[in-house]
Amino acid sequence: MNGNVWRDANVLRWLAAYGASLVGDGVYFLALGWAAAQTAGPAEVGLVMAVGAIPRALLMLGGGVLADRFGPRLVVISSDAVRCAVVLGLALVLALGSPGLWVLVLVALVFGIVDALFMPAVGALPPRIAGPGQLVRVQGLRSLAERVGHTAGPPVAGLAMGLGGPASAFAVASALFGLSLVLLVAVRITPLPASDPAGVLASAPVPAPAPSAGSPWAQLRSGLGYIRRHGLIGPLVLSGALSQLGTSAPLTLGLILVSEERGWGPGGVGWIIGGMGLGAASSALVLTLIPRFPRAGAIQNLTLIIGSAGIGGLVLAPSLPVAVGLAVLTGLVCGICGGLAIALIQTATDPSYLGRVSSVMAFTAVGLAPLAYPAFGFAADLWGVVPVFLAGAAVSMAGAIVGTSAPAVRRAELAFA
Repeated sequence: MNGNVWRDANVLRWLAAYGASLVGDGVYFLALGWAAAQTAGPAEVGLVMAVGAIPRALLMLGGGVLADRFGPRLVVISSDAVRCAVVLGLALVLALGSPGLWVLVLVALVFGIVDALFMPAVGALPPRIAGPGQLVRVQGLRSLAERVGHTAGPPVAGLAMGLGGPASAFAVASALFGLSLVLLVAVRITPLPASDPAGVLASAPVPAPAPSAGSPWAQLRSGLGYIRRHGLIGPLVLSGALSQLGTSAPLTLGLILVSEERGWGPGGVGWIIGGMGLGAASSALVLTLIPRFPRAGAIQNLTLIIGSAGIGGLVLAPSLPVAVGLAVLTGLVCGICGGLAIALIQTATDPSYLGRVSSVMAFTAVGLAPLAYPAFGFAADLWGVVPVFLAGAAVSMAGAIVGTSAPAVRRAELAFA
């Protein structure tokens, strides 16, 4: 295996497959909403989008069980193939006629279910394609791909719809999923080493691996119990969940409300979110290029504290330029925090649990965040945006306290190749 991830063809194939899939996701979701808007009203459009989001959140933990039961490579290739076929079928249906809303609902439901399988499986692949000493750099590349994919998806969708409507956009999305599928088939999977090859656990209590046999429900319970009892993984997963719950609503709904109050307008929201994205992309490059992070667990905690304070500071910024500058720095710090956390968790996870651990991380990032939106809006109506925004940052900082209180996190190290 190549010591430099930038020159490792296997890692780059996985990265290109992941990036193509992300762009395809962006094209698909925008085309789905546009196609629904052409045949129904706003309420029905919301229903179509929710039909896909709800099963994805509810079934994501089950996707991790399947990844551990059958192997993430089989699950990720199978789910990618289904996504490609389903979206291509929708493109053909739209090109040949004007189907009813029920067709969009059905496609959204199937896509959401399959996405719940794809996300944990693709997240469990990095330890199987890169050595423990390269995981931080691989996660940096993954973060960079996410930024590029999320940025490129909407313009590609807009161009495709401008040329041929939603049918054309769905065809482009299907082609991107097909490209992702071809690249994933070409990715070589190497046997996983024994658990904790880099010595990140220090003296953390590590549950004994459970047999792979048993019902899916028993395997899910086993995976959740493994995370809960693990001295390093448990605190880091809980820390990440608190951070997501505390910051997801402020960084979306909260920024909209703040920009409206300050007179910054929609453009202000765009500048702030763009600044966060620029900082996060910069952190991805830092993670891929820096020689090593000594005391990675302690640095992860410190960057979470600084990043949480930075997010809280956005609502106190006296002007839009100050808020944008703070957003760039906050994105940089938070990106380093997230990359280190994922690398620490994946390096410490027993191979038989990688899929389930990846599914829980994906669930905390995607499934829990929407729960905070109505609570944030209701609280902002009662007490105003500023105190609720700061309360969210405090919840995120509580995640850092969880990590700091865990000796295994404070002492965790990462081996670098």
